[in-house]
Amino acid sequence: MATKTISLELDAYDKLKAAKLKERESFSSVVRRAVFSALPHTGGAVLERLTALGSGSLPSRKVFDHWERMLQEDRKTPRVSPSPWDRPRAS
Repeated sequence: MATKTISLELDAYDKLKAAKLKERESFSSVVRRAVFSALPHTGGAVLERLTALGSGSLPSRKVFDHWERMLQEDRKTPRVSPSPWDRPRAS
């Protein structure tokens, strides 16, 4: 079985060690049992995180207006990259 060596800060190591159910349980088993909640990748989630950081972190009204214009433009004419499979072949 392949392995990876990682470095942890002491507080993270202590937390991982405390999560062991048995003395001889491996750290790999502890990590496999862990549940990591993924943050949503939505505009609302980003705005919520920026708001939590404080008003200095929020984009200006001008930026929000630009994003809104780009969204409207994309709805009218979606940007689709050409497929390399659609190109004519050289003879």
